[in-house]
Parts: sequence; C-alpha cells; structure tokens
Amino acid sequence: MEITVDPMKTSRRNFLSFALGVPIVGATLAACGSSGPGDNSGKGGGGGAGGTYWYLSVDPNETIRRTSLERFNKAKPDEAIKGTAFQNDAYKEKIKVAIGAGQAPTVIWGWGGGGLASWVDAGAVEDLTSWFDDNPDQKTRRFPSSFAAATVDGKIYAVPAETVTPIVLYWNKKVFKDVGVQPPTTWEEMLALVPKFTEKKIAAFSLAGQSRWTNMMWLEFLFDRIGGPEVFQAVFEGEKDAWSNPASIKALGEVQKLVKAGGFVKGFASITADTNADQALLTSGKAAMMLHGAWTYGSMKTEGGDFVKDGDLGYMNFPPVAGGTGDPSNTYGNPGQYYSLSSKASEEEKKAAKDFFATQVLSDEEQSDWVNDAGQVPIVVGVDSKFSGLEDADWLQFVYDTASKAQTFSQSWDQALSPTAAEELLNNIAKLFSLDVTPQEFADNMNAVIGK
Repeated sequence: MEITVDPMKTSRRNFLSFALGVPIVGATLAACGSSGPGDNSGKGGGGGAGGTYWYLSVDPNETIRRTSLERFNKAKPDEAIKGTAFQNDAYKEKIKVAIGAGQAPTVIWGWGGGGLASWVDAGAVEDLTSWFDDNPDQKTRRFPSSFAAATVDGKIYAVPAETVTPIVLYWNKKVFKDVGVQPPTTWEEMLALVPKFTEKKIAAFSLAGQSRWTNMMWLEFLFDRIGGPEVFQAVFEGEKDAWSNPASIKALGEVQKLVKAGGFVKGFASITADTNADQALLTSGKAAMMLHGAWTYGSMKTEGGDFVKDGDLGYMNFPPVAGGTGDPSNTYGNPGQYYSLSSKASEEEKKAAKDFFATQVLSDEEQSDWVNDAGQVPIVVGVDSKFSGLEDADWLQFVYDTASKAQTFSQSWDQALSPTAAEELLNNIAKLFSLDVTPQEFADNMNAVIGK
C-alpha cells in the first residue's frame, strides 16, 4: 500500500498517516539513536555570533555534524555558530530543562514527533513553513516522508536532515557458523536459537538495557508483527485502554518469554548504549544477534576491528510472528533527524540558523560524509545514485530497500508520544524487562497516561 502524505495536512495526532509508505522518487524513508559534552566553537571561523547549536555525540556522526558546522562557519564567519555535543540520554534531559527555562540553544537538534509538538505547545520553536515556501528546493530535495514528523497542526517546525535509519536485526555470521545454525526467519525460530547459543556460552542477543529505549525496539516490532501498526496507533490517538489490546498483552508476554529464557546477555540492565558496549558484544562474538538502529553500522565498522570489513556482519528486517497480522516488511525508527529554531533567538541568530539549515544534508560534501564515513543513507532525493561502487554499497542498498519498500515505516514510540507519556513508557519497559511487572500491570500503568 502506498499513500502520499501531504505534510501540510498532517496533524500531530496522525501517527499512522506518517508511518505509511510514501512513493520514493529515487529516494527513501527514514529512522533514532547515538551517544559528556564536547565543545565545537566553530573552528572554521568566528565563534558564536550566529548563536548556539546542541547535537548528539559519538562518532562517526559527531564528526560529520562538527565538520558540517565548521564548513558553514568558514563560509560565513560573521554568522558563526557555536556547537556543543552531548550524549543521547544527557541531551534529552538537558534540552528539556533548557526549553523549560527559556534558554534553549539557537539550533535545536531533535527527533520530531511528540517531542517537537511539546516544544510547539510551549512556544519554544519557530514556525518554518514560510521559509520552506520561500525556498521550495529545500522541501523538494528532501524525502517527502521526512516532513510528517516535522509538522504540527499543518505547520512545519523543523528542518528534516541527516539520514534514514531503520531498526535492524544484526547477526554475527561467524558465530552462527561456529554454532552450526541458520539466521532466524520467524520469531519462533529466534526463541529456539537461545538455548543453542547458551550451550556454547554465547548470549543470543546483546542489549544495552540501562538505556531503556533499546528495549523499546523489541516491543515496537512485536506489537507490529502480532497486531499490525494499528495497535500503537490507538495509543497515539488516545483511545481508552488502548494498551490492553490482546495483541499488546501477547507481545508483552513474548518479550518476557525471551527474558526468562535467558535470551539477553547477562547483566543487560547495566549496559548503556552510549558506550557502544552492546555493539562490542556482537562484534567480539560474545553475542550472536542485536536489534538496533542502522546508525550503529558506522561505529561497528570503525570500532569493531575487521568485523565489518571481513564480511562477518549480517543484517535483516525483524521476522514475522506466527499468526500475526503485521506485514513483515514493516519497520520502525525515526523518519530523519530534525533541526528546529528557538523562538527566543535574536533576529541575527535566526538569520544565521536559517542560512545554516539551507546547507544541511543537501551539499555533495555532506552527503559524501554520511554515505562514505558513516555508511548511512542521507534523506536526499536521488542519493541512491551515489551507492554504486562503494565499499558499503550492499549495506546502503539494504537500508534503502528496507525503508522504501516498507508498507509501514513508523516513528519510534518515545519520539511519537509526548515527553510525559514517553518517560512513563520507558520506565515501565525497564520494569517489564526486569520482570518487575506483568504484561497486564504494564498495560494498566500505561493506560493511566494515555493522552497526557
């Protein structure tokens, strides 16, 4: 099913409409993630005359973001912007506090969706609709699907940028070969693999459980594969007791079945995604599989020794669940990354920010950085023409195909929901994975915050 989404007609309460597949014109769709602060005062010139910019750390993405800013500052020293990098979880807390205090940076990096809607409600970010109207190529050159999560009540409040990064089920080919098993084609086969790896003292799945949003990926796919995207759509639309859907309860039970079977690496609740420790478990062969965002490919390539170079990394979309109604082509993640403009910025800072926005992801240099250095797919129409002959061509094509061929490409739950509901979700997910709540208790707790 292909539905063309008009971002100007997309409201904040229309999660499923921007999840549904959009026809790709030589382009694709999109997807979360990353990993104290590092300062970049604009080495290319100036140092803050155009305001400030906060973004996520961890290479290779951090270096690309910093390099992009340095190029802008060198080209426009009178509008130089000061950049500061933060780890993922620290950033989420710091930006929330800064916006609440009216002290947000000029350029606000984000994920769109529910978080952006809360900033709009607080009057913290500028309406950029007229800027896009005045600069039509800024819209037409970016993937159409990326604008839905940037749109609130029919107006665009963020510039879609960077890359499409769906969530991927990674596997270690060498481990599978050594144990003598094949990659799973169903959820049931995934469960059946657990004791086979355990017997060899290998964790079936690596998981950075302390970060919580990493656990959430499992629920996103199980909800989808069992009941389809409509299950979470009901939550998003605020339907009473939506979390108690039988498909939801079954999905919650299935993930606890995996926990009880010892499917995740021992001590997963103390591992953080910001340290890339979960990726190291996969690349070192201590874990056989890992469900994570496509953004982790670049760090596994740079930090995993010869793991990627030697062809030991396998990847696939999440398999179907027996009897489930969700389309197995469906995927989850973020439909891009987003830059918003603080409404508190001065007119001089706002001009500099808009000039900076105009350079983001559309230049050949930046596209090359994302494709070659990070192994990621920029959200630019026609970018697939750059894949041919590249070392990572197969991976890039996989990401492209996963996103563009998905019947439904849904935004990560914690970004689609309001910050209040998202925090409660993450807290209860941690309890679910630690077996401190039953599936029904999880549903009851989450039903209490629907619509908040």
